[in-house]
Amino acid sequence: MKTHFIAIGGSAMHNLAIALKDKGYQVTGSDDAIFEPSKSRLEKKGILPQEMGWFPEKITPDIDAVILGMHAHQDNPELARAKELGLKIYSYPEFLYEQSKNKTRVVIAGSHGKTTITSMILHVLNFHSKDVDFMVGAQLEGFDCMVKLTQDNDFMVLEGDEYLSSPIDLRSKFLLYQPNIALMSGIAWDHINVFKTFDDYIEQFRKFVASITAGGVLVYNEEDPEVLKVVENAENYFRKIPYKTPEYEINKGKVYLKTEMGDVPLSVFGAHNLLNLEGARHICQQLGIMDEDFYEAIMSFKGASKRLEKVEREDKGTLYKDFAHAPSKVKAAVKAFKEQFKNEKKYGFLELHTYSSLNPAFLEQYDHAMDGLDEAVVFYSEDALRIKRMEPISPEFIKEKFKNESLRVFTNAEDLHAYWNTLDKTDGVYLMMSSGNFGGLDLTK
Repeated sequence: MKTHFIAIGGSAMHNLAIALKDKGYQVTGSDDAIFEPSKSRLEKKGILPQEMGWFPEKITPDIDAVILGMHAHQDNPELARAKELGLKIYSYPEFLYEQSKNKTRVVIAGSHGKTTITSMILHVLNFHSKDVDFMVGAQLEGFDCMVKLTQDNDFMVLEGDEYLSSPIDLRSKFLLYQPNIALMSGIAWDHINVFKTFDDYIEQFRKFVASITAGGVLVYNEEDPEVLKVVENAENYFRKIPYKTPEYEINKGKVYLKTEMGDVPLSVFGAHNLLNLEGARHICQQLGIMDEDFYEAIMSFKGASKRLEKVEREDKGTLYKDFAHAPSKVKAAVKAFKEQFKNEKKYGFLELHTYSSLNPAFLEQYDHAMDGLDEAVVFYSEDALRIKRMEPISPEFIKEKFKNESLRVFTNAEDLHAYWNTLDKTDGVYLMMSSGNFGGLDLTK
């Protein structure tokens, strides 16, 4: 099969391209910019475009599938050529469904926790040598590529994202998967550039539940009131399995899960991660993994990439980075950090980086998000606001919306880095929350 990727360099797209190459497909692609690690990984597989840009001549009648990434625009010249030739054009999730329509599809959805839960499931399955196809959005220890597609595996585990499928398919990605087994971890308004109201956002999850195949299974977080409403109002038939935060304790800095089989020591911390673990356990039960085997495997799970991930520093300081950017994720990460490090001085840094997090109307959602930290810092770039064509935001406005007068607010990277360099990183513990990089800050030094 001959496939061509328009915007091959994306974090999800390049993984799919590599998976298809490994499957024996003929793979080509284009992009106007490709960064690491995508660049070197594509180069290693021999599918890195020789030059950057869009080249309509690459689109030939013998291509079986054109896969269109979100990075491309509706007026992309390669897309126009593919339409002109009448080629089959897939979005990323549409193509994944096509590859898995004869398998049992397990889809993990939710505003927060879905990457960690999917990673936990894959870690347990890998630990017990249970082979499945999968797609997950974060790099996971023990896996070279975060997409796997085979002819023979019976199951496909998919991280279900509610964001748009492609520039020409404005459905949420997870609506294309039609799960046989699904999980919903929580609902908290996100992606406000696309979903203008909270109800519009919730509607995507209503549709997701409605897309579960007849007689399927939904594992859901019963502690989330919005999830409960969606599940209770669903009209289609499926089996419902609720889950909640399990009992645990922290002893000398170590988290222990309380189970019928005794205390299980864990390498992750935070109530939200224990809740994620419980959801993963129920999904693994559906895949034939007994609880005893689940606990044996989960003890060695160290977390998904950039989800309360410990950074090894030259000075041996204690520092964790987290992808947290939406308010619910920030609050969960801060709560976990405060619980885990009760007796240490706690520093929390948050970069407002995404369109949603910089939207004045959305900033209300961050109220008290950084409370309880000894030092709380928020950074956003005035240059980024200009590039995004957004109105300026004052530090005073940020403090008002966070309801935290002691908040330190930086609006340019130089000032942030200067403050960072004054801190003794071995004095206290540090939580760095961003989907960016704090203006190029090196967290290892």
